[in-house]
Amino acid sequence: MEAAHSLKELLLYIARNLVENPDAVSVTEVEGDQEMTLELRVAPDDMGKVIGRQGRIAKEIRTLVRACAQRAGQKVSVDIVD
Repeated sequence: MEAAHSLKELLLYIARNLVENPDAVSVTEVEGDQEMTLELRVAPDDMGKVIGRQGRIAKEIRTLVRACAQRAGQKVSVDIVD
């Protein structure tokens, strides 16, 4: 589970550096059967900054976290929830 904690910290770090209101950023771990899901929540005004044009930033965040998870032998997905 230590790898999951570091993935959570990575996601928090990335999101907090993208938004105007870093104190509103939170990540929740949800255990599934096959993979763990990290649910990212940001302030409503910052949602666009995390998603980006045509979802590009969100896609890159997911790619980065998934790549780090694979190195740790885990399957992780990132959901951006409001």
